Amino acid sequence: MSQAYQWNSYIAEALGTFMFFFVGIGAAYSLFGEAWATIAVAIALAHGLALLVVVSAFGAVSGGHFNPAVTTGIWIVGKIAPGKAVGYIAAQLIGAVAAAALVRYIFPEAIPSTAGLPALSPDLNLFQGIVVEAGVTMLLLTAVLGTAVDNRAAKIGGIAIGLAVAAGILMAGTLTGGALNPARWFGPAVVAGDFDNALVWIIGPVLGAAIIAAVYRFLILPQADAEAAAEAADEPA
Repeated sequence: MSQAYQWNSYIAEALGTFMFFFVGIGAAYSLFGEAWATIAVAIALAHGLALLVVVSAFGAVSGGHFNPAVTTGIWIVGKIAPGKAVGYIAAQLIGAVAAAALVRYIFPEAIPSTAGLPALSPDLNLFQGIVVEAGVTMLLLTAVLGTAVDNRAAKIGGIAIGLAVAAGILMAGTLTGGALNPARWFGPAVVAGDFDNALVWIIGPVLGAAIIAAVYRFLILPQADAEAAAEAADEPA
């Protein structure tokens, strides 16, 4: 990468994460107090559509991760260097805190400062929460790796990825808040000063991402590489 553009991918990760969460967290704030059955689709669509846009817009610049769990998965499959992965995660966390802070500034003090912060259902224990977040993040990583990393897949921008996030929120929203993303929890947690049950949104998404990434690295991508090599060998010189 040219020296002049070495920061572009980090800027894209911070900016994309900011926009993704500003829309998603903002939806949670603006709809606070309504019945979940009424607002679930709106919140899911706000996150999913925002992610669709920023992945499509910044994918060519940074890969469009906007999620420490996604970056971890991309690192496991060997598609990003460790140092760059750390830089991406730092940029994502900064973008998340900036988004949560701006949403908090915009909305009136009458709305509790914890609005927009994922919460663990009182019906679930910590381990169950981790399992829920891991499960829905597995769906997200499948979409990321299957449509953006596997060279055999049709390149459809952020459509599948955005839909995976929307589906995950619809499933897990009442259980864990449906974060699917450590940064989605981290930004509001910092602004609210509330770090209860933090392991749900740190371990859960990273674990789910790691499981799918390992499957792709050792079982799926070797086949894709072999097929690509075979096709290259068949091409006339």
